[in-house]
Amino acid sequence: MQLSYFHTSEAVPPVVSVAEGGPDAAVVIDVLRATTTIAWSLHNGAEAVEAFATLDELEAAAAAWPAERRLRAGERGGQRVEGYDLGNSPLAVTPEVVGAKRIFMSTTNGTRSLAAVRSVPLLLTACLPNRSAVARRLLDQDCKRVWIVGSGWEGDYSLEDSLAAGAVASAAMEMAVAPHIGVRFGNDEMLAALALWQQWHLDTETCLRAASHGQRLIGLGNHDADFACCAAVDSLQIVPFQAEPGVLKAS
Repeated sequence: MQLSYFHTSEAVPPVVSVAEGGPDAAVVIDVLRATTTIAWSLHNGAEAVEAFATLDELEAAAAAWPAERRLRAGERGGQRVEGYDLGNSPLAVTPEVVGAKRIFMSTTNGTRSLAAVRSVPLLLTACLPNRSAVARRLLDQDCKRVWIVGSGWEGDYSLEDSLAAGAVASAAMEMAVAPHIGVRFGNDEMLAALALWQQWHLDTETCLRAASHGQRLIGLGNHDADFACCAAVDSLQIVPFQAEPGVLKAS
C-alpha cells in the first residue's frame, strides 16, 4: 500500500481514475475539529453527516430534509455560525442531540478537503481517536494507493493534521505484518508526517495545543475538553465512509 500525504485541499492533485494512476482510497483529516466531530456524531447515532464546502449549499440541502430529522452544523473561524444548531465541537454531538438525525455540516477547512477527493472510490475520514480503525479498514480493503488529505487552515499547513496523518501511517505499518503486505510512502510529506507522529505520539494534546490552530482555539475561549477529546488516540472504532457523494455514514 502506497501512502501519500497532502497537507491541504489546495495541494491535492487533480483526481484521475484508478486506471490512470489515481488513488483507490482517500482519507480526509481535520483533527481540530471536523473529522473528530464527524466520528463522534456517527458513534453517537447520527443517521449521516452531509458535508458542504459552502453555507449556501448546506442551506439548500437542509431545506429539503424534514425539520425534525435534521441539524445544521456550521463553523467559521473556529466559532459556531449564528443561528445554527451546532458548531464544530465533538462534545456537542451527544446521543440525545444527534440520534437518528442527519447533520448538514460546513466548516472552515475540513469540508473543503472532503470535496477535493469526493470522486475517489473509497473515501474515509480519520482523526486521532479512530486512526487505528481507519488503518485497519484500508488494509482490509487491500487498498493500493491512498491519498491522505489534511485540511490545514485557509490553505496553510496544519501541524495537528500532519500528526494524525503520521498516526494513521504508523498504525498501518504496525498492522501490515503479512509477507505480501507492505506500506511505502509516495511523497516526502508522508515521511515527515510519520516523523512528527514519532516525536509527539506520547503527548498528542500538547502538540494540538502548540499548533497555530490550537492557539487560535485557546484564544477563543475554554476548549480544554475539546482538546482532550481530539487528542484521545484510539478511543473510537467507528470509521466514517462516503456512502454517496458528500454523505458520510458509520461503518
